[in-house]
Amino acid sequence: MKNTTLCYIEKDNQYLMLHRIKKENDQSHGKWLGIGGKFEDKESPDECLLREVYEETGLKLTSYRLRGIVTFISDIYETEYMFLYTADGYEGELRTEDSGSLTPVINGVPRPCDEGILKWIDIDRVPELELWEGDRIFLKMLSERDVFFTLKLVYEGDKLISHS
Repeated sequence: MKNTTLCYIEKDNQYLMLHRIKKENDQSHGKWLGIGGKFEDKESPDECLLREVYEETGLKLTSYRLRGIVTFISDIYETEYMFLYTADGYEGELRTEDSGSLTPVINGVPRPCDEGILKWIDIDRVPELELWEGDRIFLKMLSERDVFFTLKLVYEGDKLISHS
């Protein structure tokens, strides 16, 4: 099984979203996600979160909160425990390109995200994006609940078959 983090960074009623289109052998290819990734050896959830956000966006989170733990069960992918965060404070710069996409600026140098394209998306428009079906469930929970939650999502292939 693997442990991961995922964070929805919020600014001006928008989430920073990552359109996963750059890696070909990516189980989330073509999907829109928050920011995050896999734990490295000996990392805590917070350490993984801070490292992944910095690697993908160049931002250093200053205000974030663990909102829930999501368990993913699949017939084709390994079981995953995802620590789900929201954040509303950060330091750093994202440069807006002509296409509307964002480029992280690290130590004054623009460095494109190697995972995909970053964009600020209005929170109420996020459900219109190409998302995993389970993501729609926990995004709704993030908007409707202010308490910590757990969620189990069961997939067959890319199809969500149950949640609890």
